[in-house]
Amino acid sequence: MNSTGKWRAALGGVGMVLLIGLWGARAAGQEPKAAAPAQTAQEETQARIRGGTSLVVVPVIVKDDSGRLVDDLTREEFRIFEDNVEQRLEVFSNDPFPLSVVLLIDNDLDPRVAQQLQETLPVLAASFSKSDEVCVARFDQFFRAEKGFTSDPDELLAQLHLAKVSSSPTPAPASGPFASDTKINGIPIGGGAQAAPSARILHGQPTKAVDDAVFAAAQLLKDRGRERRKFIFLISDGVNSKLNKVSFQDTARALLTGGISVYGVGVGNAFLNRRITTVSRYAHATGGDVFYASKREEVERLYSTVTEEVRNQYTLAYAPKGTDRSLEFHAVEIRVKRPGLSILARDGYYSGAAPQ
Repeated sequence: MNSTGKWRAALGGVGMVLLIGLWGARAAGQEPKAAAPAQTAQEETQARIRGGTSLVVVPVIVKDDSGRLVDDLTREEFRIFEDNVEQRLEVFSNDPFPLSVVLLIDNDLDPRVAQQLQETLPVLAASFSKSDEVCVARFDQFFRAEKGFTSDPDELLAQLHLAKVSSSPTPAPASGPFASDTKINGIPIGGGAQAAPSARILHGQPTKAVDDAVFAAAQLLKDRGRERRKFIFLISDGVNSKLNKVSFQDTARALLTGGISVYGVGVGNAFLNRRITTVSRYAHATGGDVFYASKREEVERLYSTVTEEVRNQYTLAYAPKGTDRSLEFHAVEIRVKRPGLSILARDGYYSGAAPQ
């Protein structure tokens, strides 16, 4: 027999052994096990973030000088610093992440603006995917969450219609998680005497409490998974009062500790003035952004702009080394080697609580 014939005979024998083995396994009632599907790069990244409790996770947005997202940067083009000490990147990804969102809607808008906003709600609901989870909340002097987080598009739209945008403040809650005597982390939320329905101005001052509302929204998001993008989507005219029970500093700390970013869409007077100061400060501190719109079509376009921007951020993560761990706050700075780009990322995090 020549060498080719020998190889064929040998392979035929191996095939027979395999067939006998498979027949024997099935005869014994055992089906051969299918190979476990390999993790995708996105799943692997999310698993590392979920399990790496010592990692500091920093979502990053990069834009060009026209405000367009830059999505083709490589790992080697990023540098990350903590307290001015360069860190080694443990995780780098530009894969999209699922979202955990509190939709925080101003409930004390000009009647015309409120009606216009109400008409955009179906488009707002459609800007989220089934992998996202969304909680609808509204605020004026007080904060109201509706029915908790949902990933069901129909349920989300129902919640949005339930939280009908109003042009007059709501009364203080009598019961529920944000009742007048309720405290979150020892701080009262939504308290105070009930205001008259038309009392949007009290002693010459507005009564809308943006800081309290953002703080309460942060409490809802802080324990959502590390593998999700957590953000507050605030739609407001930007009016804020001096009656807030929670300070800007305490609210910003809650956001940075929870790894939560703030995005704002300014409507009504916010568009005319091109500034919603308090929301802009939260956005800047947390790596978020603020947009403005005056027409219904512009507002609707911004819904998808915001959700796509948050979903498609770069994800950087590192294990801190070479910094003073006794410090309470650690500043984080992101740099890219490519010139002419702007970077949006959170300012830092607090010791003992790396962004979740």
